[in-house]
Amino acid sequence: MTQATALTSFSTKPTKQDPYSYQVGFGNSFASEALPDTLPRDQNSPQRCKYGLYAEQLNGTPFVTPRAQCLRSWMYRIRPSVAHQGFTKLPDNPDLESTFLPLNPKVHASPTRLAWYPFDIPKDTISVDFVDGLKTLAGNGDPTFREGLAIHMYLANTSMKNKAFCNNDGDFLILPQLGRLDIQTEFGKLMARPGELVVIQRGLKFKIMLPDGPSRGYIQEIFGSHYVLPDLGPLGANGLANARDFEYPLAHFDADQSPWNIVYKLCGKLFNCSQDHTPFDVVAWHGNYVPYKYAMEKFVSVGSISKDHIDPSILCVLTAPSKTPNAPLADFLIFSPRWDVANGTFRPPYYHRNAATEFMGMIYGEYGGRSSSIQPGYASYKTGFCPHGVPYDEFKKATESDLAPMKVNEGSIGFMFETSMMLTITDYAMHRSGKLLHEHEPKMWDDFKAQFMDHLDEVKAELEAADLPNPLSGTRF
Repeated sequence: MTQATALTSFSTKPTKQDPYSYQVGFGNSFASEALPDTLPRDQNSPQRCKYGLYAEQLNGTPFVTPRAQCLRSWMYRIRPSVAHQGFTKLPDNPDLESTFLPLNPKVHASPTRLAWYPFDIPKDTISVDFVDGLKTLAGNGDPTFREGLAIHMYLANTSMKNKAFCNNDGDFLILPQLGRLDIQTEFGKLMARPGELVVIQRGLKFKIMLPDGPSRGYIQEIFGSHYVLPDLGPLGANGLANARDFEYPLAHFDADQSPWNIVYKLCGKLFNCSQDHTPFDVVAWHGNYVPYKYAMEKFVSVGSISKDHIDPSILCVLTAPSKTPNAPLADFLIFSPRWDVANGTFRPPYYHRNAATEFMGMIYGEYGGRSSSIQPGYASYKTGFCPHGVPYDEFKKATESDLAPMKVNEGSIGFMFETSMMLTITDYAMHRSGKLLHEHEPKMWDDFKAQFMDHLDEVKAELEAADLPNPLSGTRF
């Protein structure tokens, strides 16, 4: 045989930890059918769909959005989404927040660094699923403005049964930290383990099961825009998070005709919608508004191979634009294993005051590059222009040790939610969680010495040799 032709496009193969297959390619327009020849040919909304299915379009952007940014999908389902029995308002979750303006008495501004111990999983005496276990830590703006974000934890110990969730406020970027998430969506199934991220866009219905038991993780929710890959600029066509490593589900449907409840989040409020059939009845679909996942271990790290640091923007996996040109609403950065070979360089994170606000967490392993020890499930916060860097003992070690190539962040993945916006902190994070490790303790910096003062005689001699005035005359010790 001298020729061969592929029978289908590429899809991943199931593994022991992940029983599902996926299509690949960030932002692609996909097509998938769980029954052969179910997708209509040559049109989206035929007079009659095969098997009596209903055609339904889901739009993630306005109709007149430029084609390059337009997000939409067509679904062919057993019953349309309009087949439901109405909405009822649910009691407020006191730990779920959506309005982050300082006028809201339930959020607080902090000029200093904050840190939290790992948040507790619910006790096994009560059943808490993914939706019930949402806890908001911080945020900016409001979903009604279509600009802003929220940072949540999910703390759950039971799977969702005949219950689904639909977030009408924004896109969820979900980071499992403890235990896998088995996620069923209208477009198919995804399995996400610690070390993987999942993005479920605004308006999509999903349910989460916990195959490994109790689970904990982080969520960044963005209002108003969607995640995209950062531009690579001089890096060229490849590097950072490669588009081919993002995985999208294959069509999967249930024919379940039993009662279901769909919980909708709208303006931060929760509503229940009852229906007598599963929402996961999409037999076929095509489009580019589809949930996806990415394994962060696949990230292609970039760094200096001569001297100094490149700015942490080289760690960006995904970004979301704001309404202000060149100012991201949210950047998602990761700290994963890489080589540090910079010569003649202070290798730890340099002391800096950043215009962006930083919120950091740890997925697994240990990360020693911060002024507080970080452990999995932990969180920390630094507002814009808050000075930070390593403590004095780390400074001394970094300035006096012999430099050789070294592997950093080995066996670990940490992350940062970075935003050009200012964040406020919720009542839950500041008070009710019981996990606030510290508001910054200034005494941790007391060891910093004015080492310059040990060299005054040398400085004076240098100034005299250069015939320069001595601003140190009269210096008090």
